[in-house]
Amino acid sequence: MKHSSAESARIAEQGTILRCQVGSGVHGITVDDQDDRDEMGICVEPPEYVIGLGSFEQYIFRTRPEGVRSGPGDLDLTVYSLRKWMRLALDGNPTVLLPLFVPEHEIVAATPLGRELRESAGRILSRRVGHRFLGYLCAQRDSLLGRRGGRHTNRPELVEVHGFDTKFAYHMVRLGVQGVELLETGRLTLPMPEPRATWLRELRRGEHSLEEALEAAAGLEDRLTALLATADLPEAPDHAWADAWLVEAYQRHWRSRAPLAVAE
Repeated sequence: MKHSSAESARIAEQGTILRCQVGSGVHGITVDDQDDRDEMGICVEPPEYVIGLGSFEQYIFRTRPEGVRSGPGDLDLTVYSLRKWMRLALDGNPTVLLPLFVPEHEIVAATPLGRELRESAGRILSRRVGHRFLGYLCAQRDSLLGRRGGRHTNRPELVEVHGFDTKFAYHMVRLGVQGVELLETGRLTLPMPEPRATWLRELRRGEHSLEEALEAAAGLEDRLTALLATADLPEAPDHAWADAWLVEAYQRHWRSRAPLAVAE
């Protein structure tokens, strides 16, 4: 059963349990040309979209039309169904994990269920995080260098000024820094602490060379690779806990939304 974008928006809005900023602002490494805002939400979809014929995995809202780059004041919002978000989080997706760690002032909306989810980071993380951060780091580097079919850039203005796409470079290094922190501590500090935050802002502004960025990424890649075998995290996430928690969470949310019976 298909549903309209208006219906997707309704499901996302009415079922949201957690919504927060996930863009460069939450990392604390915003520079002057980054005035758009990226947000992520997590919602519990209605029963008919879980045990009925309906299907809902995510809702996307962009101020700009699809394919047009966001600009100052624009909002890019993605709201995942709780089940899809959990699958991605258990797999260690770097962006999807951010709602677990953003500071309070970056939270747009949170229900008790959303806060319970934030308190469950230790049950969700595993060494799989390291594999995903490492993979994303390498993908950013491939794009930066135009290797293996990666996008060389969709920001030619950065290449013209700096000689390389500084945004690819800074994401490459950021992913390494944050992947190492997650494997070493089981937590992610947001905004990113100094001196890394300043160094990454400088890189984004073109104040460090391509060679410096690649050298930093190589060192972080080596550290990530070593931590894959030594990190004090389980080899795999706790799927049994996640499955049981999801079932209970959906049931609790649906009961809280159910209409009261009218006594005769």
